[in-house]
Amino acid sequence: MNTKEHDKMKMRGSADVSYLGHTVDQMIWDFMEEQQIPGLTLAIVQAPYIPRVVGYGLSDAGQKRLASANTMWPAGPVSQAFTAVAVMQLYEDGSLNLSDSLDKLIPEVPENWKEITVLQLLRHASGLPDYRRAESWDPFKTWTFAELIRLVSEQSLHFAPGTDVRQSATNFLILTEIVERISGKTYHDFVTERQIQFLGLKHTGFAEDLDRFHHEDVSLTENVHQIFKKNGLYIDPTEPAASYSSSGERIQRTESSALKGFSDIWASAQDISFWDIGLAGGVLIHEAEHRSVIYAPWQLPDGREVPAAAGWQFYKHRGLMDIKGSVPGYSSFLSRFTHPEELVCVTLLANKEGVDFTNLGRRIAGAFGDLLSTNYDDNKLYLLEGQFPVSETVSRLEKELSDRNIPLFAKFDHAENAEKAGLELRPTTVLVFGSPKVGTGLMQADQSISLELPLRISIWEDENGSTWLAFPRLLPMTEDYGLSGHPAVLKMQSLMENLVRSAGIYINLIQYHLFECTLPHINI
Repeated sequence: MNTKEHDKMKMRGSADVSYLGHTVDQMIWDFMEEQQIPGLTLAIVQAPYIPRVVGYGLSDAGQKRLASANTMWPAGPVSQAFTAVAVMQLYEDGSLNLSDSLDKLIPEVPENWKEITVLQLLRHASGLPDYRRAESWDPFKTWTFAELIRLVSEQSLHFAPGTDVRQSATNFLILTEIVERISGKTYHDFVTERQIQFLGLKHTGFAEDLDRFHHEDVSLTENVHQIFKKNGLYIDPTEPAASYSSSGERIQRTESSALKGFSDIWASAQDISFWDIGLAGGVLIHEAEHRSVIYAPWQLPDGREVPAAAGWQFYKHRGLMDIKGSVPGYSSFLSRFTHPEELVCVTLLANKEGVDFTNLGRRIAGAFGDLLSTNYDDNKLYLLEGQFPVSETVSRLEKELSDRNIPLFAKFDHAENAEKAGLELRPTTVLVFGSPKVGTGLMQADQSISLELPLRISIWEDENGSTWLAFPRLLPMTEDYGLSGHPAVLKMQSLMENLVRSAGIYINLIQYHLFECTLPHINI
């Protein structure tokens, strides 16, 4: 074997799956403890392999079921990608044009909806109001298409179709109706035949399909599996996850019809990874230019670039893209690095709502390939790759601070200062902010922590043109001062994470439940 072949083999993976001295298992377990996540399944792709699928904790704390490779979880907004594939398959079949308008496809829609096109629906660029925000909408109720449409039919569009972007489940509900009318099949059957059965996914389906999978009611045998001893179908079973409220009550499963096309798929992490390999190649959508419709940035008429489509978010570092979100009781995350040298995907599914896996997913990817790391110290810093230039990101962060009534104490433009000194530096800006009320409380406990206050977020552009947002991880920092248990620390960490996401990511598009839940506007 020559040196080049040997180096290429080394790139395909390593027995050392750690990042900056932390194993993947330790990173996940620490994250689960911090976020109080009962159970989680991870799947890693190094295409064409899925070399690692691991369950952590309990997929059903009530019946003491272990999270496993076969555990089925709600895919949440990842389901949008299944809908987008179905639409593009009809397009490749020659049955549908992306420029077709609702006037042609669903003529009974309200008059001001009729010029909306299929492509605008895929891009969340229709301006349609989101039926999930209607007062009478219930995710646990069975709905018809007409009933959901009536929830928002009297409302005005948020903007003229094609001129802006705002996520709305109504877009993907309408896409499922288009799939049904064009194909002559139910959306359930079309996706099942053309994606789930076509790829041989054994642990994927819709909520209404879960009863056909063999899983034991462990509560009948005092939380101990028994049937597998007599029936081989129950060996390594395919079990649906369960989630519980803080009071211990089991959270009801959302109805497929209530989130049709938007958050209606249940799948194992391994199946989602398998499906994503098929999507990344030409297995599900054959032509590369057709795949780029649903996962490539695009421009609005006014020239603004939109780094998102069909639920996916796009970044610059090695072709990174991700899709993520929540449904009641569960969170999901799928990321993919599409660089020609290495196709790596990270899938994370968990039974706690409102969890953002973006930073953890990036660190896990770094354990499977040095090229995928942030190139910074993730142990000390909370890092997020942003989707906007530094100047725009800084403006967005300033607005977030203003909206939350958090005082901005200072703004340091290091690139400008470097220029004044006759030097060159890529865009680098630091914002310093906080509240004497909370900061004083920490300093009363230990005055030396004054060296770390007020809080700060740095935003810079790296040599590859990627924008990064970062702040010192607060939990390790406060441990050094014996303040890790201080009631303000966890709230401070959550707020800082939310600030960098709000400033760096296309919030109006993703708006998944983490950003819609009531987070306290804490002044720090």
